[in-house]
Amino acid sequence: MDVFQQLDRIEDLIVSSKHVPFSSSVMINETEIFELLDEFRSSLPEELKQARWMVKEKQELMEEARKEAERIREEAQEERARLIEETEIIKAARAEAERIVEEAQAQAREIRLEAEDYADERLANLEVTCYKLLEVIKRARERLQGPPEQEEAKEEFDLD
Repeated sequence: MDVFQQLDRIEDLIVSSKHVPFSSSVMINETEIFELLDEFRSSLPEELKQARWMVKEKQELMEEARKEAERIREEAQEERARLIEETEIIKAARAEAERIVEEAQAQAREIRLEAEDYADERLANLEVTCYKLLEVIKRARERLQGPPEQEEAKEEFDLD
């Protein structure tokens, strides 16, 4: 029996049932209507069952997709937070590196200036010593060249 014939039987049952007085309702035999409905369900075409199955599958797939989208969204938020944190760490590390380099350059400049001052001071002392040595050499040469005897007696060497 096809679906339409079964629907006709259900309709016939309704039409042939006793009316409730003063209303549009009818009294239907419960056992008889359940039997017709069971027959109707069992005679539903396979395509309808497949369509029902497909709808159910679609709903399950949609739920899985929604859960997967939620998981991806949460992972993306975690990755974003991690990248922001890394960026902040990198910025702080670069700032610290720049501070260290500037401090090292300042110390190097200070050490170089101190070294230049020290070398200048040492060279100045050497210059004075050389000058005094030249004076001693000059007087010694003059004495060797035969200065007057009176002046020779007065000369003294000062090597300080």
